[in-house]
Amino acid sequence: MSYARTFEKTILITGAAGFIGSNFVSHVYRRYPNYRLVLLDALTYAGSLENLPAEFNRSDSDQISFWYGNVCNAELVDTLVSQSTIVVHFAAETHVTRSIYDNFVFFQTDVIGTQTIMNSILKHCKHVERVIHISSSEVYGTAVTPLMTEEHPLNPMSPYASAKCGADRLVYSYWSTYNLPTVIVRPFNNYGPRQHLEKVLPRFITSVLLNENLTVHGEGDAARDFIHVDDTVRAIDLIMHAPNNLVIGEVFNVASGQDRAIRSIARDVLCAMNGDAQRIAHIGDRPGQVARHAGDWSKINSRLGWKPVREWESGLQDTIMWYRTNEQWWRRQIWMRHIKIKTAHGTIEKH
Repeated sequence: MSYARTFEKTILITGAAGFIGSNFVSHVYRRYPNYRLVLLDALTYAGSLENLPAEFNRSDSDQISFWYGNVCNAELVDTLVSQSTIVVHFAAETHVTRSIYDNFVFFQTDVIGTQTIMNSILKHCKHVERVIHISSSEVYGTAVTPLMTEEHPLNPMSPYASAKCGADRLVYSYWSTYNLPTVIVRPFNNYGPRQHLEKVLPRFITSVLLNENLTVHGEGDAARDFIHVDDTVRAIDLIMHAPNNLVIGEVFNVASGQDRAIRSIARDVLCAMNGDAQRIAHIGDRPGQVARHAGDWSKINSRLGWKPVREWESGLQDTIMWYRTNEQWWRRQIWMRHIKIKTAHGTIEKH
């Protein structure tokens, strides 16, 4: 006679088949066998079932289940939230360049999707213990201080950043208005395995593997704070398990505290892969370009003891190795590495 397994918690993870979401799913699945994982993803071009642990489609696995659907589907979201104790909301359109020519879907998914999630949580607030919203450092715009704290002004500079900023403040308003148990996480530029080729680091790595030029916007002076996805996943895990008084209603940066110019990142990739240093090609500056990002992570360190542990050099080497050994995974994305956009001057450029 078989009995239904009893789980300690049920975690709803939206955007579970995407880059950070799938890495988080793998982390929680391995570390917390007594947690039931409910995964929701619309499987757009940036999400793939291949990113998820193989166990999700086993008929005898009751720990992990997958739902194919959109976060804007209120009926579906309500069904899943009604059985969840924690919600981790990753689902979003995330590419700055893509948002320049196709911004409607960004506001639809990032803002309306978040509103759908939050309305359902409000309805089922008696048993939802925590809501973790994954925002973005892009909400800050260009840094006006050497390190950007959580109090840095919000000045989004692209349609993507604006959509994420709207979702960020929407989640805050549900805490302020309804006292929902929300936490907002603002990760800086993540990198690591299973990242889509539209992002700069996998684009550079695969360009070297294909013996192509590494295209850099403008002079490559735009600088970003890069954090390995493993460090981001650890931070979300800590936030998920922290005492209420330390995290509810709060915003946390997840960053390395170091900014790296895109030009220097291209050089690092070429050096690590023994590539030709002359293969860097400069193209026009991207509209809505942020000049510099560098995150202050002292708040999450003082509250939860988190700090970045993955060094840039070793993290880069591990990421390069993943793309070297998983060509079948990324080959089908080659055509999506560059996107045609229309600039403010009316010219068509491939970025």
